[in-house]
Amino acid sequence: MAEGSHPESVVVVGAGQGGYQTAASLREHGYRGRLVLIDAEDELPYEKPPLSKAYLKGEADEAQLWLRPVSYYARQSIELVAGSVTAVDPAARTVRLADGSVYEYGHLVLATGATPRTLGVPGAGLRGVHTLRTAQDAAALRASLGAARHAVVVGAGFIGLEFAAAARNAGCEVTVVEALDRPLARVVSARTAEHFTRLHRREGSRLVFGQGVAALHGDERGAVAAVELADGARLPADLVLAGIGVIPRTGLAAAAGLRVSGGIVVDAHLLTSDPHISAIGDCAAFPQVRSGNRLRLESVQNAVGHAELVAARLTGESRGYRELPWFWSDQFATTVQIAGLDEGHDTEVVVGEDPDAFSVLLFRGGELQAVESVNRPTDHLASRQLLDRGVPLNPVDAAAPGFTLRGHLASHRGEPAVPVG
Repeated sequence: MAEGSHPESVVVVGAGQGGYQTAASLREHGYRGRLVLIDAEDELPYEKPPLSKAYLKGEADEAQLWLRPVSYYARQSIELVAGSVTAVDPAARTVRLADGSVYEYGHLVLATGATPRTLGVPGAGLRGVHTLRTAQDAAALRASLGAARHAVVVGAGFIGLEFAAAARNAGCEVTVVEALDRPLARVVSARTAEHFTRLHRREGSRLVFGQGVAALHGDERGAVAAVELADGARLPADLVLAGIGVIPRTGLAAAAGLRVSGGIVVDAHLLTSDPHISAIGDCAAFPQVRSGNRLRLESVQNAVGHAELVAARLTGESRGYRELPWFWSDQFATTVQIAGLDEGHDTEVVVGEDPDAFSVLLFRGGELQAVESVNRPTDHLASRQLLDRGVPLNPVDAAAPGFTLRGHLASHRGEPAVPVG
């Protein structure tokens, strides 16, 4: 991009990981125009993964969540604005806030994230019923854990299981209710899901599968006291967490006339249907480079990668988004790390004989799609490199005696099989 051709101002709506990273990366790339970062939360931009982990367990305080101290934003001339954006005017290239203030933009980045789904059943508004998405949510949950005796988690996804682990560690009796037949059913293989079922039961949690929630019942003070399941059974509960997924925040985009379908639709460069507006992170539906399918990903890695690409594009570097997805979750003393994206596999190969430390390799049509590593960080690092570089691997070779991911990677480098990382 020629000198002077970059936008005179960039407004970023949403100061989560992606919004923050967009601003930081623009300055790192030498962008000197006006840079405004707007968020409805009156907080410094902060990390979200610790909310369901270290922060919830009392191992981190609010200041330790900050991505940068307040002095950083002043030093980098990044304007932090606390307020809710109510409208985007693409023709005038402005955003309007609830307080009536208006900000002009040369380029707009929508990093609006997602909002948690709530329980659509009677009693969902009782005191003691929570979702977990923001620092305020996590603070309320952490305060409640000290007095809670019976916690019910609705939804056995990553957020639900991470909270269940924290609640057990805090001394609560925990029941996890999942409508499907296993935990993490939409994101991991049956083998990995079975491991987490065993783990949580071993740690003392009760897991109920194939059941929905019919209603929540309260006491005379308006606090939740029980969860009624679809079969009529009642579970005691003085704390309920709804971990049933999220909905992308697309309202601003839709009202502005941008294309929306399962998220804010963007191309491989993360541009929306308006060339002066990008969308990134949890709210963006983008083409997955390996499959061509349009999807949304909810991960720090994806938000950061999107942000870095947009910042590079706005300062002169044009490239499509091609980063390999990867994810992780910590529960009790177990860590699962996932490299790649399983969009439907037909073959599984398990590497490792320890039931508490193994990797599941997922293939489709003989091609490696993703690797789930439970307590095997070296496998995770090797699998990321294998997938990112397109190193060939078939199920027969992966199932051979003595096979290791790092050994296979080293053999394609012409190096001895040494630890990766």
